[in-house]
Amino acid sequence: MALHKLMVDDFYDDTYKLIAIHCRLEDYRLAYLLNQKLELRLQRKKEDIDMEYLKSSYSIFEWNNASQYVTWNLVSNVCKKEEDSLYSIGLFQTNEKVMKTFNLVPEYKKVDYFIKISEEIQNVNDKLILNKLQSIPQIITSYTVNPSELKSKDHLIF
Repeated sequence: MALHKLMVDDFYDDTYKLIAIHCRLEDYRLAYLLNQKLELRLQRKKEDIDMEYLKSSYSIFEWNNASQYVTWNLVSNVCKKEEDSLYSIGLFQTNEKVMKTFNLVPEYKKVDYFIKISEEIQNVNDKLILNKLQSIPQIITSYTVNPSELKSKDHLIF
C-alpha cells in the first residue's frame, strides 16, 4: 500500500509583495498620507490583529481594489504595552510599571509598519510605489522584503 504525505504548506500559496516602512507617525496619519500619495482608500478595520491571546495587538488598515484585483494592507509592526512588574528587594516587594515592546514580525524589529499588497494579477509596480513613498517627508526609509524568507510569515496571514 502506498503512503501519501500531504503537506499543509502546499495549500497556502498567496502571492503578495511586502514593503517595510520606517516612520514615527501614528498609524492613522500614515494611512492618510498613503491615501494621498498612492491614491488608495485605506480604512481602519474594526478589529485589530490580536496575537497570543491578547498579549499584543496591531492596527490594520485595508482597501480592496476590486477593479484591479489588488488588496492593500497597512499593518503596524510595533505594539507597546504597559505591564505590572513585581520584584522584591530584601523583605519588601515593589510593584512597578514596565513598558514592553512586541513585534508582529520579530525579524524586523526596527520596522514600524508593513504594506502588504496581495494581488491576483502581477500588475503592481513596487519600484514606483517605493519612489512615491520616498517622496513623503515623514517616512524615513522604505524597502521591499521577501516574504518567503521570513520565519514568521504566518503572522501576515489576515
